[in-house]
Amino acid sequence: MFSKKDPRQLSEIDIDQHELIETAQSRIRQKKRLYYHFILFLLGSIFMIIANKFLNYGVQYNWFVWGIGVWTFIFLIHFINVFITNRFLGKKWEREQREKLVNIQKNKLAKIQQEIEKAKSSETSTNTNPDNALT
Repeated sequence: MFSKKDPRQLSEIDIDQHELIETAQSRIRQKKRLYYHFILFLLGSIFMIIANKFLNYGVQYNWFVWGIGVWTFIFLIHFINVFITNRFLGKKWEREQREKLVNIQKNKLAKIQQEIEKAKSSETSTNTNPDNALT
């Protein structure tokens, strides 16, 4: 509060801390949703087994196996998205890709600017050449 640090330095630190906090909150939300999904999966699976076996709903065949199998597949996709894909393709990766593309664009613009300046300089040198004035 009463520090004698440079205010510009403080704002940079605050921005970095703010980004870290936002990333942490986002990860917490993702994991929380995954845990809720798991609990819902367990309760839903138990309900399907009870409905099929004990309440004799669709007793001709064991349909709960297919329901649990499909739901397991969906849960695994959710799990992979939270713990694997997001780690490699998360905000950090997006930021790096954005910076990479911006740098490529800046380099292209710099080359174009150099070509324009080169063309202007060659144009002015031909206009100021005294040999061209005589012809």
